Amino acid sequence: MDSTAKEFLHRLLMTPSPSGFEHRIQDVVREHAGTFADSVRTDSHGNVIVAVNEKAPIRAMLAGHCDQIGMLICHIDDQGFLYAQTIGGWDPQQLIGQRMTVWTDTGPIPAVISRKAIHLMEPDERTKGVLEKDLWLDIGARNGEEAKSLVRMGDPVTLQLGYAELRNDCLTSPGTDDKAGLWVVLEAARRANKSKLKCGIFAVSTVQEEIGLRGATTAAYGIDPHLGIAVDVTHATDCPTIDIKQRGMVRLGAGPTLFRGPNVNPRVENRMREIARMHEIVYQECALGRAAPNDSNALQLARAGVATGLVGIPNRYMHSAVEIVNYRDLDRSADLLARFLESVTEEDDWTP
Repeated sequence: MDSTAKEFLHRLLMTPSPSGFEHRIQDVVREHAGTFADSVRTDSHGNVIVAVNEKAPIRAMLAGHCDQIGMLICHIDDQGFLYAQTIGGWDPQQLIGQRMTVWTDTGPIPAVISRKAIHLMEPDERTKGVLEKDLWLDIGARNGEEAKSLVRMGDPVTLQLGYAELRNDCLTSPGTDDKAGLWVVLEAARRANKSKLKCGIFAVSTVQEEIGLRGATTAAYGIDPHLGIAVDVTHATDCPTIDIKQRGMVRLGAGPTLFRGPNVNPRVENRMREIARMHEIVYQECALGRAAPNDSNALQLARAGVATGLVGIPNRYMHSAVEIVNYRDLDRSADLLARFLESVTEEDDWTP
C-alpha cells in the first residue's frame, strides 16, 4: 500500500459518515477520485459514482458503502442531557463508557455516554444489560437551555473518530465497516490498467447501507450494470467465543474472503478464484446460505438482475469502537478486483 493510498484510508476513517449524513465523507471521496477517474458524479441520493473507461459497452459496478452506524439526537432534558435514537444496529453495551461526538451545524461537540458508578448500583443492577432508551449523552452543559443553544433535534452522533496501528499490519478504528470496503473499490478502480480494460468501471461510494441497502439500490438502478461486486467487511472468526463450525474460519491477514451461496453468481465467483490463483493473491472462502445483509443483496436484484460477487474484508469486533482490519487484506482485495476487472470482456457469459 503506497503512502497516498494509506493517507486516503486514514482520511476516510477520520471523517464522520452516519447514515443520512454522508456529505462530509463524500467530499473526501470526490477529491481523491478526481485524481484518477474519467468522471465523478453524485446522484440525488448522495451516492458518489467514480467512472473509469465509462464508454465501454460492459458496465461493472463496484459498491463500497461509506456510511457508518451512529445516533441521532431526539431529546434534550432540562438538565442538559441528550437522548438519541440509534442509526443502524448497535449493541447498547458497546456504548457504555464511550467518548462520542455530536456533529452540529456549527461544529463537533465532544460527549460521553456512561451510567451511574458501580458503587451506587443495587446488586441486581450490576448484572443487568442496559437498554438503548436508558442511555444518555453528557456534553457538560449546565442546563437544558445551554444544551439547546448548541445542539438541535436530528444532529447526528458518532463514536469519537480515530485509528491506531496494532501489530502485524492490523488497524483498529470505529467505522472500518465499511470505509475499508469503500477504500478497496476506489483503489481497485485506480489500480486497474486502463490499457487492458474492456469494461467500464463504476466504483460507487454508496450511502445508507446500514439502514437498508438504500444507496446501492438507487445507484444500481441508475447505472444498470451487467455485473457487480460488493465489498464489505465480514466477521473474522479467529478470536474467542465464535463458533467456526457455523461461521467458518476467517482470519485477519489471510486475504480477502470470497463468498459462495445464493446471493453470488457462480461464474463471477469462479472467475475471481481463477484470477486470484493466476496472480498468486491469497484468499479465503466462506459460505452464505441466505440473502446477504449488505450491498450485494441490492445489486443482485437491480432491474432485471445483475451477475453479482461479494468480497469480504475480515473484521474483528464489528459495530464497535475497536473494529480491527488488516492492511494486507485491503491491499490484496484491491489487487484482486483490479485484475478481475481487467479480465472482463464483452464476450463473457455470466449466465449461471
